[in-house]
Amino acid sequence: MADLTQQIKQLIIDELELEDLSSDDIETDAPLFGEGLGLDSIDALELGLALQKYFNVKIDANSENNTAHFHSVASLRDFVQAQMAK
Repeated sequence: MADLTQQIKQLIIDELELEDLSSDDIETDAPLFGEGLGLDSIDALELGLALQKYFNVKIDANSENNTAHFHSVASLRDFVQAQMAK
């Protein structure tokens, strides 16, 4: 599980071009948007596409659960694990 967490953190850094951060700088349970990492809706779209491509998961753009899934690295990890188990 730690490996998947690290992969997601690195994916965030690489895909959103956050070169000034390392995976250690991103707290697993901290919010990704707003007061946390400070990502915005464009970042969410880019991150969603990257997750679909890298982990081969489906993300329903109209799902009411997306806000919860994209809350933190931990919630993204749990979502990816659930999708990969299907």
